[in-house]
Amino acid sequence: MHVEQPALSFDADAIDPGMIEPGVIEPSRALALADFSPPQVSTGERLIRMAYRFGLGPRALNPFGKRVAPRLTATVANPLPGDAAAGTALRAGHFLLHGLKAPIADIEFFGPRLAPPLERLVHGFGWLSDLEACAARPQCTGVAERILGRWLTANPRPDATPAWDVGNVGHRVLNWLIHAPLILSGQDRTFRNRALRAMETTVAWLDRNVGRAEDKLSEVAGWTAISAAGLLLADGRARRLYGEAGLVHALGDLVGDDGGVLSRNPRCQIEAIELLVRLRACYGAVRAEPPPQIDTILALLVPPLLAVLHGDGALAAWQGAHAIPAARIDGLIRATGVRTRPLRDARQWGYQRVAARRSILLFDAAPPPVARHARDGCASTLAFEFSHGPDRIIVNCGGGACAGGLIPVRLAQGLRATAAHSTLTIDDFNSTAVLINGKLGTGVSEVDIDRRMLNGDGPGSGATRLEASHNGYVSRYGLTHRRILIARDDGSELRGEDCLVPTGRKGKRGMIGVALRFHLGPHIELAQGRDGLGVTLALPDGSLWQFRSGRDPIAIEESLWADGQGRPVGTRQLVIAAKVPRSGETFSWLLKKMR
Repeated sequence: MHVEQPALSFDADAIDPGMIEPGVIEPSRALALADFSPPQVSTGERLIRMAYRFGLGPRALNPFGKRVAPRLTATVANPLPGDAAAGTALRAGHFLLHGLKAPIADIEFFGPRLAPPLERLVHGFGWLSDLEACAARPQCTGVAERILGRWLTANPRPDATPAWDVGNVGHRVLNWLIHAPLILSGQDRTFRNRALRAMETTVAWLDRNVGRAEDKLSEVAGWTAISAAGLLLADGRARRLYGEAGLVHALGDLVGDDGGVLSRNPRCQIEAIELLVRLRACYGAVRAEPPPQIDTILALLVPPLLAVLHGDGALAAWQGAHAIPAARIDGLIRATGVRTRPLRDARQWGYQRVAARRSILLFDAAPPPVARHARDGCASTLAFEFSHGPDRIIVNCGGGACAGGLIPVRLAQGLRATAAHSTLTIDDFNSTAVLINGKLGTGVSEVDIDRRMLNGDGPGSGATRLEASHNGYVSRYGLTHRRILIARDDGSELRGEDCLVPTGRKGKRGMIGVALRFHLGPHIELAQGRDGLGVTLALPDGSLWQFRSGRDPIAIEESLWADGQGRPVGTRQLVIAAKVPRSGETFSWLLKKMR
């Protein structure tokens, strides 16, 4: 296949300053609308809330009241249906997670013996929504009761195992409450009383231990469960007041100024939205109004999530995430009731978005999350993804949070590395140290970002220019990585320049190995040019693109990409590798639509 090769001439510094329009950069949204003080209540309710916080339960607050046995006061309409395929697998005797079927009979329901995603599914009881989605209730209650019975037998009391991590407990209680008809509708009255007692004792444990959560999102899950239990369990007024105050405060610590969670993890953004949507359904079940802060925070959380979606409506691969399907995200956004646009320029959330007709550019222009917020953290600073219509052209591997499914646990560390993202690496070192258990070490601490609009001579000839730099390689090599991306407004062209700029006093003698990686989306056919500097990309929609390197040859290597189910899909990557002096170097490249 021979395609006319576009000329590659790019000098960012040669752009006429008069073409730049000041004042067109969209500012980050301020969190001025949100009030994270406890919900307004009467003086008497404040006293009740304070007493409950200090351990005075309903009996102490109302000593002459009638003793109430554990019972639910309402049935919740589940606002977020589960995965019917996973529910069908449960009825057949398997947990289905990221493409892997784990036999229920082989699952150890106690002890730290499960991969983290499977632990969250099993101990958080998220599988109840899948079971509910696959068949009529009478066909599912037996399965739900058998699994719950095994779990209760294996975990008779709180201990130090993952089953009693605050995040897992919060999700477990919330799912028990919302899907109570699945676990309380059987004919065995003894089992029903056992399940209700387990709910009450677990929530009481959560009341005392929610402040010991492993991270802020887990704490939010705990407070959400406490608030829901206060609504749905009998005699829960004091608990509800206590839970609402704690939840609003925890949300203030979880969410940044522009509405993105501080872990910078889109999966955590989704989880936070799901928790609030489910809690709001609990208020609806008892015909009560939620605190106004809930709707305010939902309105802040949605635009950053929309900012990291591609043209197919599915999620981009940032911070260990995989391409969560559009149907799930669409259902979640509809359930929030929030109608808004994607956030384009989010400085704290950190993801820049450029929508150019049918093309979408997503750019990580912020430091990785700090250790106390990181969950499946990745060294992805200055990586980008690029899609055209429904087809992803340049991607990141993703899937670091899916380990334990079809992606092996031993591979997760590599999927979180800089080399698993479409950016530059030096000597195969990560720009930020990747540690075990999803945490990150030292590395990138500063990122400078400049976003400008460039005018052109005619319609569609303008462009968006992004320039960002990070200091992740300064301490080891004395070099700053600077990346410039220019996306044409008609979506037909993306120009890039990667520069290594000397910084500080480190010696600049010797050579280093540099690699620019561009991981490709699935189902793209490749044809390498005769000069080795160009590769033609044929997309599934029939369009033809060409990638050109300005100075060094392009190699085609194997790669993988985590699909919508978190399964590994074999794909390829374009690699520009070179030995360059430590005094710095510049690499230019071009991705252009030919047909």
